[in-house]
Amino acid sequence: ALTVESPTRRAGDFGKVSEEMAAAAGGFWKSLTPEQQAKAHFEFKDEERLNWHFIPRERKGLPIKEMTPDQRKLAMGLLSTALSQKGLEKATTIMSLEQILHEMEKPNGKMVRDPERYFFSIFGTPDAKGTWGWRVEGHHVSINITVVDGKAIAATPAFLGSNPGEVKDGPQKGLRVLGNDEEMGRSIVKSMTDEQKAVAVFTKDAPKEMILVPKEKIRRLDPVGIGWSKLDAKQQAAVWTLIQEYANRLRGELAEQDLGKIEKAGKDQISFGWAGGLERGEPHYYRVQGPSFVIEYDNVQNNANHVHSVWHDPTSNFGEDLLRAHHEAEHNK
Repeated sequence: ALTVESPTRRAGDFGKVSEEMAAAAGGFWKSLTPEQQAKAHFEFKDEERLNWHFIPRERKGLPIKEMTPDQRKLAMGLLSTALSQKGLEKATTIMSLEQILHEMEKPNGKMVRDPERYFFSIFGTPDAKGTWGWRVEGHHVSINITVVDGKAIAATPAFLGSNPGEVKDGPQKGLRVLGNDEEMGRSIVKSMTDEQKAVAVFTKDAPKEMILVPKEKIRRLDPVGIGWSKLDAKQQAAVWTLIQEYANRLRGELAEQDLGKIEKAGKDQISFGWAGGLERGEPHYYRVQGPSFVIEYDNVQNNANHVHSVWHDPTSNFGEDLLRAHHEAEHNK
């Protein structure tokens, strides 16, 4: 049976975050019935921990649909320990878009799209000083957290999508949950000289889907597009602001960790690549990357009104490098 360790004093850089996550996961866990716990819990070593996706498919875990109002509050409290206020608003708004999709598609009496089909999973035992993980996932949201020894936290892959990208009618008309991600990327490429564009736009046709797909193990992608040193100061600032927009989906400590890694590797390692049309409504894709991160964004489907965006850490998706260091330290004891 899963027991929940109570959080104790601060341990290392992420001690406070680890304590908050363990306390929130523990409170959520204790509120569940045995049947609900059986759905929500997996061993930390279970392959399910790596089984992420963003399409509407059958999922494991405990769905919001099967939670009481109090349990839902505790579940969202857990989600809020990983995300910033802005990130939480984006994630919950994306969940609400499922209702709009349902009304747009009007399936034959079946609720194919459902804002309550978002699943919460706990891997291992929530412990402020332990190694465990948790996930919140459904259509167009996948937040994956790995805690190692209560001292290190990995928060990738982190995926948010939006369908529709822009709500075209009804009370929510004009809503663009990920509109900033699109406009910032486009404004960077449109600010370029013809010579810069010739390098930055690496293909005229946007790929049909993101390159790093969930079924594959994370890998380093060759840089595409234009390098940092070929951008002027204003363009460099715009690329950095775009990177911050993605990083700041996470709470401050986690965002600072990711941005710090990028700065440590050197901003001159950053590249920005664009594919597809430059005008709104034209299918497009962009990728921003460096040694410690890959941002992929695409808006291709539904007449370019269906957005996918993801942040990967090729060194530490699902805490891979943190767990390796943890196992080596254990082995050398």
